[in-house]
Amino acid sequence: MRRGITVAAIAGVLALTATACGGDSGGGGGDSSGKKAAEDPRSVSGSITWWDTSNEAEGPTYDKLIAAFQAEYPKIKVNRTSVSFDQAEQKFKTAAQSGKGAPDVIRTDVGWSAGFANLGYLQPLDGTPALDGAEDFLPGPLSTAKWNNETVGVPQVTDTLALLYNKKVFKDAGIAAPPATWDEFIAAAKTIKKKTGVTGTQLNPEGYFSLPFLHGEGADMLDVDGKKITVNSAEGVRAMETALKLAGSDVALKPATTDGYVAAQTSFKAGEVAMILNGPWSVSDSYAGKAFKDKDNLGIANVPGGSAGKAGAPIGGHNYSVYRGSKNKDASYLFVRFMASKKSQELTAKEINTLPTRKSAYTAEVTADPAKKAFQQALTVARPRPVIPGVGDLFVAFDQHYVKILRGDVSPKDGLDALAKEWNSKLLKDYTTTTTG
Repeated sequence: MRRGITVAAIAGVLALTATACGGDSGGGGGDSSGKKAAEDPRSVSGSITWWDTSNEAEGPTYDKLIAAFQAEYPKIKVNRTSVSFDQAEQKFKTAAQSGKGAPDVIRTDVGWSAGFANLGYLQPLDGTPALDGAEDFLPGPLSTAKWNNETVGVPQVTDTLALLYNKKVFKDAGIAAPPATWDEFIAAAKTIKKKTGVTGTQLNPEGYFSLPFLHGEGADMLDVDGKKITVNSAEGVRAMETALKLAGSDVALKPATTDGYVAAQTSFKAGEVAMILNGPWSVSDSYAGKAFKDKDNLGIANVPGGSAGKAGAPIGGHNYSVYRGSKNKDASYLFVRFMASKKSQELTAKEINTLPTRKSAYTAEVTADPAKKAFQQALTVARPRPVIPGVGDLFVAFDQHYVKILRGDVSPKDGLDALAKEWNSKLLKDYTTTTTG
């Protein structure tokens, strides 16, 4: 079901509420309305478990925040459990379904929220302390935390794609500004190749990285409200034709069909290509490459726009969500509020280079970092991915068909038609499809 939850899921929710152990933690704070946390937060007590799916290099910063939270709320103990990102989605589903071992709070990828909520595993947070200051959150990240007219997450960090480029190569080629359209991108790549010998770009052959091409033509993967598959619309085909034109040109390295992300990033930081699409998570790695030992050499601009005069990259990131079966909801609400606060987001932005989801966290000190300032600007033209359960499964198929298009194995039209057919037959049986003619 696209909206609401199934009868089986409702039954599961009732069972979870009755039997779940909330991370095997006991103690107070069982008021699911959040009234106690809102009216008398200092009286809330208990022990909560937080599944943290970030990488372990970020752990010390989160431990520092947890220590500060426990100093402010000494009656609440927080157990941070590091859970591998690639295992967390299924692990949480298994624990939530059984009602045993699920955490009170989980760091969820924005693509997981709808699926978890549709199964009845996430606590609605509207009206609870967890969502205090909701008007301060950037609209894009906040939209990823909603399902069926309820807010089921609090934005923790966000990200998007931008155009990363080598300033020295641009200067040597006589190019004064980064390209604003894909036509300008192709023209710049040709000039760079001719005047410097450096290859213009290398595409990442993952479906997620094709979205700026789609959005630049005014296209998208789905029309969720209309329950229609639109990836193979005429605009979508035109977007793939642009990507294919780049991939097959003499000013681009051929996309690697395995480890495409690593291949493109390695080429860029080594100075072998002048431009790529990537996100804020890649900046530190770029600085480690020989082309960007001088950090000022890394340029970051909005993704180019398409023939429709539009530009748009996908919004990614993570949310804090509270498990519906938790016995410690009040403590969980207070923890989420603290971790998603302006002060906490400002700290993580400075220490581990995350992008805040609160407008107020983009302080002068945070935006003094040119990379964060540039990605803050990139977010103004970013768009959320379709919010549906199982959106990650869509990208598994998307990756396979996008690779075939970029290799020239199929035409953009045939490739997208095949993708739409697969989505319709396996994942979106209640959706209609677009006929491109």
